[in-house]
Amino acid sequence: MLPIDAAAHSSRWRRRHPVDKAVLGLGLTVLAVSLPPWPGAALVLIAALAVLLGPAGVPPRKLWRAYRVPLGFCVTGALTLIVQLGGPEGFVTLADGGPTRAGGLLLRTSAASLGVLLFAFTTPMSDLLPRLVKAGVPAPVVDVALVMYRMSFLLLDSMSRIRQAQAARLGHTTRAATWRSLGGLGATAFVRAFDRATRLQAGLAGRGYDGTLRVLVPDARISRSFVAMSAVLLTGLAALTLVLERLLP
Repeated sequence: MLPIDAAAHSSRWRRRHPVDKAVLGLGLTVLAVSLPPWPGAALVLIAALAVLLGPAGVPPRKLWRAYRVPLGFCVTGALTLIVQLGGPEGFVTLADGGPTRAGGLLLRTSAASLGVLLFAFTTPMSDLLPRLVKAGVPAPVVDVALVMYRMSFLLLDSMSRIRQAQAARLGHTTRAATWRSLGGLGATAFVRAFDRATRLQAGLAGRGYDGTLRVLVPDARISRSFVAMSAVLLTGLAALTLVLERLLP
């Protein structure tokens, strides 16, 4: 199990309905994209961090380990706006207004990423996917997503075990040995994936599979108070952004 999935299963908000957390987390994401970068996205970023580390109870180290990957993409995308290629001044020059646009993009994307992580750190996929059927998603699509979700963890576990076995047999001592081990890892993982899929299909057929996977979903109700508080927070952020936008230069 990935660290973010383990954190979601042990989250303080695990028993809350996914709709509650979607209103807050995805609402922050929408605000980060739609409001002006300054001060709107900056306020959203601060609010998302406060909720993640406060009421949601996400450990800072786990949050950083999950956040640094999308943050790297955010920084890389923002850096491309600082320079321009070609022109009378040279092949690579500073773009006119590039730092301002880069800073705005970085604020928007980093704040939006925190909103998505808020939902991911508090909502296990096993609680979300079965409820998508009631939301109108076709049942076969949800079944495929559930199987792929389960198979991905089994495949990652198999690859980890294979790498440990290769390392114990000095399979990573030289560059040539590393490449041979990598090829063996890919081939073995490919064969094991098909073998597990075949066994899964045989097991489902033996249990009378009729085209629908029926799973138990934890009982949870949409909290009107939580949704109302989330709406108040989102509205307050939007209103504060409009006020500060007039006051700040």
